[in-house]
Amino acid sequence: MAWVSLLFAGIFEIVWAWAMKASDGFTKPWAVVLMLATMGLSFALLAHAMRVLPLGTAYAVWTGIGALGAFAVGIVVLGEPATALRMLAAGLILSGIVMMKLAT
Repeated sequence: MAWVSLLFAGIFEIVWAWAMKASDGFTKPWAVVLMLATMGLSFALLAHAMRVLPLGTAYAVWTGIGALGAFAVGIVVLGEPATALRMLAAGLILSGIVMMKLAT
């Protein structure tokens, strides 16, 4: 259950990162509300996962999911470039997440 909580914590991290970007410097109230709500959910689920998982593993996986997800949203939704070097960097982050999971 801790891993499921951690996965959803990471997904909510992706949403709040996108909502922060969409808030346009906190000038769009709907985006700020979405950001704050999903940020709270993300932290609560991370805290729940940390009751079982080691701190380093939980935090690294949470930030990795958020980083990869925000990277993907940037490419797919916001039209950011998907250069070979950026894709390689994302692959390295993914390999780190997998290794953390295997090491726990």
